[in-house]
Amino acid sequence: MRYKLFGKSGLKVSELCLGAMTFGEDWGTGADYNTSKQIFESFAEAGGNFIDTANFYTNGTSEKYLGDFVGAERDKFVLASKYTLIEDSSHPNGTGNSRRNMMRTVEASLKRMNTDYMDVLWVHMWDGTTSVDEILRAMNDLISQGKVGYIGISDTPAWVVSQANTMAILRGWEEFVGLQVEYSLIARDVERELIPMADHFGMSVTTWSPLGAGLLSGKYNKGIVEGGRLSEKSVKYSPKNLRIAETVVSIAQKLGKSPTQVALNWLRAQNKRIIPIVGARKLEQVKDNLKCVDWNLEQLDLDLLDGESAIDLGFPTKFLNDDTAKKYSFGGWYDKIDKR
Repeated sequence: MRYKLFGKSGLKVSELCLGAMTFGEDWGTGADYNTSKQIFESFAEAGGNFIDTANFYTNGTSEKYLGDFVGAERDKFVLASKYTLIEDSSHPNGTGNSRRNMMRTVEASLKRMNTDYMDVLWVHMWDGTTSVDEILRAMNDLISQGKVGYIGISDTPAWVVSQANTMAILRGWEEFVGLQVEYSLIARDVERELIPMADHFGMSVTTWSPLGAGLLSGKYNKGIVEGGRLSEKSVKYSPKNLRIAETVVSIAQKLGKSPTQVALNWLRAQNKRIIPIVGARKLEQVKDNLKCVDWNLEQLDLDLLDGESAIDLGFPTKFLNDDTAKKYSFGGWYDKIDKR
């Protein structure tokens, strides 16, 4: 396992992040305590130190388990949790991006994880109503109090994140150093705006559902799997996505690797800032995931996967990349200019 600097910070995180959403059986599909512990220990033994959870996951059980597993070795791990999603539906302030909900959630999360600080606090998703000014002020207050080390934002439009980080830079506040998004061979929408934005601001990108809810493992190629996460009504269960999964399986068979490792390695190759979040309900799943860091895909296979899964980048990216636009913007000098 190698390590990356988290965004523009000095925080060192493992090149894979362990997703703890499956820790706990509260939702009926997760791992029990002992299995969760085995998954955690396997990740740690491989050199993993970056753990992703949230107040919402398995009704708080995920955070409780992590508090137990980390124990006296707290300083060895980078714990990242989130706030926003519903925890108390009895009143309208029990959810959302507000300062009030943030402060309440962080205190409860720290108590569940049995620690006095979390390394990273994520906005779980933008609620569309709270101003970025309120969010940033509150998060910076938590940093000043020593309860949070760094901040990140998940599942939010690029224009909102850009507004927030520009505001933080101008006001001398701590800015978002991490971005969390869905990204996989069957979900490449983030390449239009979010990934270029992360590059511009020097943000690390943690990616959830890197296996497309399990579809890229190849197990759905012969039909719906009983007990799986996908149904025939799922938007992910489409002819195009099944063809992509077939290509993944074909490459895996050729290389003698698992489809899971192929899908993760394609993702890791897309951008140096990317840190896939790997989750598991079984010990053998996380062990298989961890093997992806031991090898890399050849360019021929990367190109094949890129072609099979390519998306239309849309306007304005597609328009601006067109040779005609470059001709009129640069007067024929574009190819003679060294780019940053």
